[in-house]
Amino acid sequence: MKDDPVRTALSVPEPLPHRWRKHRLAALALLLPLALGSAAQTPLRWSSPSPATQLATVVTAPARSAPVAPHQIAYVPPPPRAMPLATGFDVQRFEAMAQALVAGQRVPGLAMAIVKDGHILSARGYGITAVDAAEPVDAHTVFRLASLSKAFAGTVAGLLVSEGALRWDSRVADFMPELQFSQPGAAQQLTVAEVLSHRVGLPQNAYDRDIENNADYRSLVRRLAAAPMKCAPGQCYAYQNVAFSLIGDVVFAATGRFFSEAVARRIFKPLGMDDASYGLDGIEGSPRWARPHVRGRNGWVALTPKPTYYRVAPAAGVNASISDMAQWLIAQTGHRPDVLPESLLATLHAPVVDTPAELRGSSWRRERLGAAGYGIGWRVYDYAGHRVVFHGGAVQGYRASIALLPERDLGVALLWNSSSSAPGGLLPTILDSAIGLPTGDWLELDQDDVELLYAQQQHAPQAPSVQSGSDDSVSRARPE
Repeated sequence: MKDDPVRTALSVPEPLPHRWRKHRLAALALLLPLALGSAAQTPLRWSSPSPATQLATVVTAPARSAPVAPHQIAYVPPPPRAMPLATGFDVQRFEAMAQALVAGQRVPGLAMAIVKDGHILSARGYGITAVDAAEPVDAHTVFRLASLSKAFAGTVAGLLVSEGALRWDSRVADFMPELQFSQPGAAQQLTVAEVLSHRVGLPQNAYDRDIENNADYRSLVRRLAAAPMKCAPGQCYAYQNVAFSLIGDVVFAATGRFFSEAVARRIFKPLGMDDASYGLDGIEGSPRWARPHVRGRNGWVALTPKPTYYRVAPAAGVNASISDMAQWLIAQTGHRPDVLPESLLATLHAPVVDTPAELRGSSWRRERLGAAGYGIGWRVYDYAGHRVVFHGGAVQGYRASIALLPERDLGVALLWNSSSSAPGGLLPTILDSAIGLPTGDWLELDQDDVELLYAQQQHAPQAPSVQSGSDDSVSRARPE
């Protein structure tokens, strides 16, 4: 990796060996101390020693009271090239699975992108945009990303850090002097990195129900002063949407540009994400977009999108097509260093706090995950001994998931327009195949249907591919 003139504060291994626990000492032997200049950032760190420290080897930062100064960081160079995909990895079979999901009306519409080594293997739509006004979903049909939006917020903040306009340890109150928490002095201690890694100190999903009841963002920021504190900032993890969106105010204060404008200028436009937008006006103004759906008495019912979570844009405001997401995957896997430097990606994808609750939930999490953490707008998993960078999202009739498998230079994104969780099993199915694991029954599809569709695809002319450049509840639709 080439040295950046302004280094971000943290470099971590790209693909670690298959079993981090077994090879941690060997990795430590490779650490190279790098002295940083005055623009360096305080290294991000785990809140406490735990199994998740296998995910990233980072030199512990100085205590909060210590003066900000140059620090030593640990860096493990990535391998010279990615490993190949395991034998039997078959994109057409995954496409047949996606088609089976919409053919059986498990979901009305779905879009999937798979990229490998910076090239698009597939970026296609399946099914329909709405059950009451059906148009086929294609590569440019726009969906809501829900909490996949958080990675865009972390990335634009990281770009500002790389330019010296922000620091990861910048105090949020320096940009928002009116910010107050119930614990005296807590708001003045909160840092940019703590906001972006959900270490604010508030209870989980603070004021999300108020968002769902149409409260506006500004009033909720003022109400943070009355919210009970779970811990001091930086001392514990609790997932947020309102508090996460404080980063939008920080970006505005640091740049003089509205948050959505900053993301469009620094990410959407240079990456060629031409269908991407923010907000309700953004999705409704798209030439083709997928309506949200929930279960009704007689099947799927199409809805009109609500403005609620769009009011917390950094947390849940992005709209994008699968064509856009293919470009996002290419950039996040390191193939657009002109836009997203490798050192920045290393920081964003490094876990800084344990999230053990992620080891529970869906069957693939229970069976595959050995450790889980949260980085900067991304989750980071030990997936059967392999590092996976992940996020999921769900909001009012839309769901989405995204994953990066660094050791194989693979990226996968799924977007669908219903409250069903069924397509979520397609992502671990693809990861299992890429690694060479026995595939779990994550999808519960009729295999006869899949085989029939697979056979039809093998004999049908393929649609042109997109070309590359260089919570499941009606009443509780909060982003994940």
